[in-house]
Amino acid sequence: MRIPLWLKVSWTAWVIVWAPIYWREYGSQNFLFFCDLGNVFIAAGLWLESPLIFSWQACSLLLFQSLFTVDLGFALVSGHHPIGGTEFMFDPHVALSIRMLSLFHVLTPPLLLWAIWRLGYDPRGWKYQTLTAWIVVPINYFWRPEHDVNWARGPFFHEQHTVPGLLYVLGYLILVPAMVYFPTHRSLVWMTQRRRAKFPVVS
Repeated sequence: MRIPLWLKVSWTAWVIVWAPIYWREYGSQNFLFFCDLGNVFIAAGLWLESPLIFSWQACSLLLFQSLFTVDLGFALVSGHHPIGGTEFMFDPHVALSIRMLSLFHVLTPPLLLWAIWRLGYDPRGWKYQTLTAWIVVPINYFWRPEHDVNWARGPFFHEQHTVPGLLYVLGYLILVPAMVYFPTHRSLVWMTQRRRAKFPVVS
């Protein structure tokens, strides 16, 4: 067993607690956010000890969740949000339980990196995430568009009107894989190659 049982059980128990609270607070459309989908995929990845699932989710989440962590940390120290997106963590109108549960955004990047370090990186991950985006983002665009899930209507939950909406979605589906998923993939390939060079497998 390459992933400890306590971690599998703990993450699964947390998801069981988190999911109904988030559903009640935000609604079913919220579970199409890549970060929320990631919680379920990570639970499956832990039990299956699947390099593919962790690689897939890392290409999706590492950059954005890390930016969330940076913005949250900067706001805690300075009171300012240099990036944005974590303002709700300081909003007294948002239940404290919701804000505490939302700290999964901070835990996800180190967990994904640790799992890839432990299990290895599957280079198909970025392709799986690209396909996921091609399926999920058009759904976000048409289903409950007022929530702007995954920024399918515009960045930072503000619908954009600079270009036609469908052209924006098309650009999103091309640019995000090219500028986020693939560079993350290349970084993880580099990381795992360095690991193999430093800690060669002895048969």
